[in-house]
Amino acid sequence: MSYSNKIKDFYTNQLSDIRNAGIYKEERFIHSSQAADIEVEFPIGANLKKVINMCSNNYLGLSSHPDVIKAAHDGLEERGY
Repeated sequence: MSYSNKIKDFYTNQLSDIRNAGIYKEERFIHSSQAADIEVEFPIGANLKKVINMCSNNYLGLSSHPDVIKAAHDGLEERGY
């Protein structure tokens, strides 16, 4: 799908306005699996930093807990996908 230059210009201007207003959020590149603590790169090219991850459904690190994984497998076997 291709967008017209008018649409591209509209969104480019919107993003520019957001950046100029100081409310644009740069994403951090996550280099590790999501858990209670993660390694991020920010800004791009910077050394990795270990930070507490409070913006994930897995901020407690439970998704990789063996009991949670077993419960997920049991649910698939009992109820299917």
